[in-house]
Amino acid sequence: MEKKRIISIDYGARRVGIAVTDPLRIFAYPLQTLLNDSSFWARLLSILESYDIETIVIGYPLKEDGSASDSTELVTKFAEELKKRISIHVEFYDERYSSEIAKERVISSVTSKKKRRDKGLVDKNAAAVILEDYLKEIQ
Repeated sequence: MEKKRIISIDYGARRVGIAVTDPLRIFAYPLQTLLNDSSFWARLLSILESYDIETIVIGYPLKEDGSASDSTELVTKFAEELKKRISIHVEFYDERYSSEIAKERVISSVTSKKKRRDKGLVDKNAAAVILEDYLKEIQ
């Protein structure tokens, strides 16, 4: 039996990583990295419409001690704007260490040094790390 999918978003001022679950919500797949530019919202909403989404998980940037980081306000504002544009459940999930884990994955799985420098690759993989952690927590 298929369930509705979950999407995760690793929101940044320049780039936004997106990952999605499989229909059974077992695996998280890096989907895409969007530039945070003038066409960002149209592209994001198009992606959200392409999948049967139940929940959007947004990586919540906290410092190591659990306090708010410089990016926390930026992510909070993004989530507020997203909630105005869609009627899908949105929640935050602690994203500490997701980028570091994603960088390690890219280094170990991508053989080309040129491709490893693609920051978009890290962003969508960071979204997948967030989603994997979230799935472990809810299952």
